[in-house]
Amino acid sequence: MKIKILSFATLIATTAALPACESTAPAGKTASTAADAGAGTSGDTGTSADTSTSADTGPVGDGNVGNAQFVARGSVAQVFVTHAQPAQALELRDSADKAVAQGTADKWGSHIFRKVAPGKGYRVHDSKQPTLKSAAVDVLDAASSLPPQSFYTDQKVGNGVGYLKMRDGTTLAYFATLPGPADKGPYPTIVNYSGYDPAKPGKSLVAKEQQGLCESVPALCAAPGDPSALVMALGGYATVSVNMRGTGCSGGAYDYFEELQLLDGYDVIEAVAAQPWVAFHKVGMTGLSYPGITQLFVAKAAPPSLGAIAPVSVIGNTATTLVPGGILNKGFALQWISHVFAKAAPYGQGWEKTQVDGGDTICKENQLLHDQRVNNVDQAKDPAYYTPETINPLNPSGFAKDITVPVFLACAFQDEQTGPFFTTLLDQFTKSPARRFMVYNGLHSDGFAPQILAESKAFFDLFIAKEVPSIPSFWALVVPQFTQKLYGVSVPLPEDRWTKYKSHAEALAAWKKEPELQVWLDNGGTELAGTPVARHKLELSQWPPKETQVQRWYFGQDGVLLPQAPTQATGGSTFKLDPKAGERGIEAKDLWSAKPNYVWKKPTAGFEVAFETPALAQDQLMVGTGSVDLWVRTSAADVTDADLEVNLSEVRADGNEQYIQSGWLRASFRKLAPWATELWPEPNMLVKDNAPILANQWQQVRVAIAGFGHVFRKGSKIRLAVDTPGDSRVDWRFDLLTWGHPVTYDIGHSVAQPSSVALPLLVGVTLPKSMETLPTCTLRGQPCRPHTVVPNVAVDK
Repeated sequence: MKIKILSFATLIATTAALPACESTAPAGKTASTAADAGAGTSGDTGTSADTSTSADTGPVGDGNVGNAQFVARGSVAQVFVTHAQPAQALELRDSADKAVAQGTADKWGSHIFRKVAPGKGYRVHDSKQPTLKSAAVDVLDAASSLPPQSFYTDQKVGNGVGYLKMRDGTTLAYFATLPGPADKGPYPTIVNYSGYDPAKPGKSLVAKEQQGLCESVPALCAAPGDPSALVMALGGYATVSVNMRGTGCSGGAYDYFEELQLLDGYDVIEAVAAQPWVAFHKVGMTGLSYPGITQLFVAKAAPPSLGAIAPVSVIGNTATTLVPGGILNKGFALQWISHVFAKAAPYGQGWEKTQVDGGDTICKENQLLHDQRVNNVDQAKDPAYYTPETINPLNPSGFAKDITVPVFLACAFQDEQTGPFFTTLLDQFTKSPARRFMVYNGLHSDGFAPQILAESKAFFDLFIAKEVPSIPSFWALVVPQFTQKLYGVSVPLPEDRWTKYKSHAEALAAWKKEPELQVWLDNGGTELAGTPVARHKLELSQWPPKETQVQRWYFGQDGVLLPQAPTQATGGSTFKLDPKAGERGIEAKDLWSAKPNYVWKKPTAGFEVAFETPALAQDQLMVGTGSVDLWVRTSAADVTDADLEVNLSEVRADGNEQYIQSGWLRASFRKLAPWATELWPEPNMLVKDNAPILANQWQQVRVAIAGFGHVFRKGSKIRLAVDTPGDSRVDWRFDLLTWGHPVTYDIGHSVAQPSSVALPLLVGVTLPKSMETLPTCTLRGQPCRPHTVVPNVAVDK
């Protein structure tokens, strides 16, 4: 049987963390004021138990009497105001009638007072006519805001579009699919939660003449918009896809992973899990990129009914993707923040207006607070934002130790969007009772490789469905089409490795005996050249691997890397700062395809220093991170900093140079975190610890090479280059320091300044004979270029 899938092109677009950036419709084209937007909140378009006006009143205090036309609502550390006049001056007063904050209503007649201390009896007054005031409202803290279990069990969720009520009365839009009638359940269930458009009503994926298939696979005719949710729906799971606060048809205002978003995640999980059709009243979470990252934050909130998470293609820390090494990533990272911020405007995603025009008055009311979104773009650009108080809560690697549910994680070392620093998560899930990590050379979209899909479903089958895993027969019909669209080549599903198990207990026991870390080597190097199929799966017990031995190479004269420290009293090489490098990246015509047509340019002579080992006498397997320990100097008195990039590559015996990994650092951020190691010199990223570099003085600077897994073949050379950040990532761009005149940096390689690189060699690990062959230049995320030797420029003195 052949099924014609109509809408895979649309689905493929959603696999990117940054979908094609359509222009955001100006709010004025739909409604320019609160009066235009209307005030109605009745008219439930979904199946939630209560989405009437009373659902949005929120906690209130005693003596709840108000005479103003605007409406106030208390929340956790916030007070919301809607239905004021545009530009109306507002004042928040506590129960003692003391003014605690001032604000002005936006053009939608809304305002949010933030960072409000918990307390009862707050009121909002008209600043110019203080006798006009709202009803009294209460402001809670997170702990006291937890509602009773009945709050969740009283809500009803069913197929299609609906709304879930959060603890502060805000309603979040969802789109749900069930594999059958609710009364024929229970069904294993997963949740997809993000600020994209997961709650957008689903569309049919099949041609009109094949609509009959929808009786057995309902999701074909009402497909979730997120591909992760879709594949699980086609695998027999119920799915509930929810728009975050302040996005789509959900109420509230957007702020990147603020506390309310985590509390909402808790409430979403508990409300969905309470449904009578949910198997075991436990749900999993799924998603790649943004909806993958949200899982980490929701798991931090520890909702009791969360059964497992499966984050794919995620960050390890907001800071290491946004400001790698202290340098603003004004490419993908800043563009993504800008994109999400724009889409969080009233009617910003586009589909909201269709809902409102169709009579969804809840969606209409929910737009009113959207323009109170926090401008995370300005925050990202402001160095003062990077304090422990603001950045630590946004660091999943810092709170992963508090996650107590089973975790499946899959990420690519060369991910062009979220980046390579997910590895800081891998040794932090210490309280998770079951872990499975799959890491590989590759790209952002490779989390949708058939092998990943099969293993993630097996994970959910074991921990959510509690059954023997299986690969759905229906997947065999649709996954080849999906991969054809995504990679340009149809990639088959792996064989079902679970058919030999007779019970869930037996299968689970077998799964738990498997090593928790899988490193896919030479991904893209099989006969399906360029596709996310690996030549070998390396199984290890932990990250970093316990088999690691530090291999150190020292920079030497004439661009060589040597195993022993230099003996020369003086020596060094110099390179010029390229102020335009930050605007450039690796070029690719069709990045996710099997033939991306990379253009990876080498810096112009004089703008890079590079060092190579002698030809290797045997294959060397390396898995882990590295450290480039540089001695840096500048002779210009006004140059007090240095933006540095290091690039690791393999000079192959066939004359090509193949990219492996990079690292970045602004030298003033060189102070290391307390947990830094010989192979992981992580900077502490604290602005207060910044220190300039001084003219004519050598300064040691350690630059971390992000995680990688690679086999350097016999006859190849290891190459390490130092230059200005740029030309090393497809979608990253760097906001470089400039000095108004030409600048050079010296890199020392002498007795007193022995610059070197430390690499993670695995010892005692045997690879199959088939891995001895040099792969073709088709490895995912690892472009090749013809190798040329450009002599380094020696320092003058």
